[in-house]
Amino acid sequence: MRVLRISAGDTYSIRQQVLIPDHDIKKAKFENDDDEDISFHLGAFKDSKLVSVASFFYDRNPLFKDQHQYQLRGMATLPDYQAQGLSSELLTMAFPIIKQNFCTLLWCNARTSAMGYYEKVGFTQLDGKVFDIPGIGSHVLMYKNI
Repeated sequence: MRVLRISAGDTYSIRQQVLIPDHDIKKAKFENDDDEDISFHLGAFKDSKLVSVASFFYDRNPLFKDQHQYQLRGMATLPDYQAQGLSSELLTMAFPIIKQNFCTLLWCNARTSAMGYYEKVGFTQLDGKVFDIPGIGSHVLMYKNI
């Protein structure tokens, strides 16, 4: 397995297949995906095949006091490759990049079904509030100090 920086466009197919299978692939493109000044994307490859992706955006959530923050978005692993530690490897590779950019906090809107995973890799739920992202499902705000 190898983790490499990838382009935003490389993430769309996996995002769509895993996170929004009932939606058109156009919905897999996020605002600022292509802005290299505020975003970066990582991919995990097995046997030269891209099987897991994660995107990171320099974006401040006002609920946190830290001035410099990154948001994790669109982390997804193809079903046949899940539960093999690939997402954890993506995060492990991202942490030094985030620190290098003088940020101390990584936050995400985590699906409630994935809360256990995020807790396992060191994220904490902020306030216990569950909110709905229309067409996607229930989420909670989670964060990790870097």
